[in-house]
Amino acid sequence: MLIKKEGMNPVEDIVTFVVVNTGKGTDVLQEAKKVGVTGGTIFLGKGTVRNRILELLGFDEVKKEIIIMLSGAGLEDKIHASLAEKFQMNKPNYGIMFSLPVKKVIVGNYDPSPRPRMGVKAKMEYEVIFTIIDRGMADEVVDAAKDAGAPGATIINARGSGAHEDSKFFGIHIEPEKEIVMLVVKRESTAAIVESVKNKVGIDKPGGGIIFVLAVSKTSGLSKGATF
Repeated sequence: MLIKKEGMNPVEDIVTFVVVNTGKGTDVLQEAKKVGVTGGTIFLGKGTVRNRILELLGFDEVKKEIIIMLSGAGLEDKIHASLAEKFQMNKPNYGIMFSLPVKKVIVGNYDPSPRPRMGVKAKMEYEVIFTIIDRGMADEVVDAAKDAGAPGATIINARGSGAHEDSKFFGIHIEPEKEIVMLVVKRESTAAIVESVKNKVGIDKPGGGIIFVLAVSKTSGLSKGATF
């Protein structure tokens, strides 16, 4: 199943993803709280590096932490500016960050009070592709994506690093034996990558998995040659 959501206007809330090397997740959350973010969730995962020498040496996968934070859209620029500077995201492979517009928030302890709205560009430069598949198939998804030009990916374990046993991702229940492959790509590359993954992994077959694409409103750390 392929679900694609276009940009929405106006936007009151955003969800921000930050991908950093393992051990940095708590520091990211602490820094984000300084600009007004109330909290977040840390997922464990791994990044993929497209480097033949590293592959031969067995260092082509890097442990990652993925921090997901919900906030008002008015904090987007502050979050990016603060975290990009603190964690030197202007340097290749120090981390990446991107934000997505959120249409509706239903969270028990989230403050629903009115907040400044922001407009969303009709055509955003980047999109993020999420693929949810059975555990053990993530490498096949990454290979298919790379064949279509994707520079790299982040593979997210189905369970977060917290105490909760069950996990939901954008409202989709994720069972423990599932993996999530996240790719941030240029908008013009999305269709080819999705088609490659669908055809080579069999996503469109019953039980084959789920792909969905979301527009990205802002990015940091996606310099040329960056891997994640």
